[in-house]
Amino acid sequence: TGERRRFSSAILPPWCRRTPKITEVLPLLYLHGLSSADFVPALGQVLGSTAGLSASTVIRLTETWKTDQQAFSRRDLSGVDYVYVWADGIHVNIRLEEHKLCLLVLIGVRADGRKELVALADGYRESCESWADLLRDCARRGMRAPVLAVGDGALGFWGGLREVFPTTREQRCWVHKTSNVLAALPKSAQPGAKKALAEIWNAEDRHRALDAVTAFEAAFGAKFGKAVAKVRDDIDELLAFYDFPAEHWQHLRTTNPIESTFATVRHRTRVTRGPGSRAAGLAMAFKLIEAAQD
Repeated sequence: TGERRRFSSAILPPWCRRTPKITEVLPLLYLHGLSSADFVPALGQVLGSTAGLSASTVIRLTETWKTDQQAFSRRDLSGVDYVYVWADGIHVNIRLEEHKLCLLVLIGVRADGRKELVALADGYRESCESWADLLRDCARRGMRAPVLAVGDGALGFWGGLREVFPTTREQRCWVHKTSNVLAALPKSAQPGAKKALAEIWNAEDRHRALDAVTAFEAAFGAKFGKAVAKVRDDIDELLAFYDFPAEHWQHLRTTNPIESTFATVRHRTRVTRGPGSRAAGLAMAFKLIEAAQD
């Protein structure tokens, strides 16, 4: 028995070495996918009672998430220096409202390489003014201009960035750009175009990347000028990452740090058909990102 106890305490994380309170467990189950209406049938028999498992009780226990999210959105940013930032807009269905919740997300990386959530707000269709409001709020709280920002070319984010942090360099996301270019091509031409685009962003240096752009234009420009223009018109912003250390390139070419994190948020809101309100959706997204960040 003594050996078994020592073995258990060695392999179990600290939170498993004590019996958690039901008030701690229910919000976590709700956060990670159990709908508030499912607690009674799912846990009633296991616990031997349905007391404290009602939907209203679960929702009341999650009210602290809103307080945590509001405190996060007011914190001082003057002591942190973000070298790079990624920006993206994530749309989440709201169960009790007509419109989707558009989450404006800003993730930054410190000089030591740590990625963390910088800002999270709800905006109107990723508009320039919504992004400018978010960035102005960050600047008021002490945030300094990052060296480089990465995002999708269609974002209103760029207009807001040029207004608030005009010295920040711009890098377009190659994943979004590839998708946009392929959408302008017939299916028969897409495999070759995808390979040609990869030759650009996988090139060893800027000079070889420009050579690959010329090759792409020669191969597809005559028939598909619109698709080629999507690359040629944004070429400076698409190749900005070459001005930074080579070990950073794979991180700077795409907004994947946001996409991968929000896969969890999309899954959670799909399971429960979305949160009940915009405030609840914002708070839930914040707690999910906080968990992913840890």
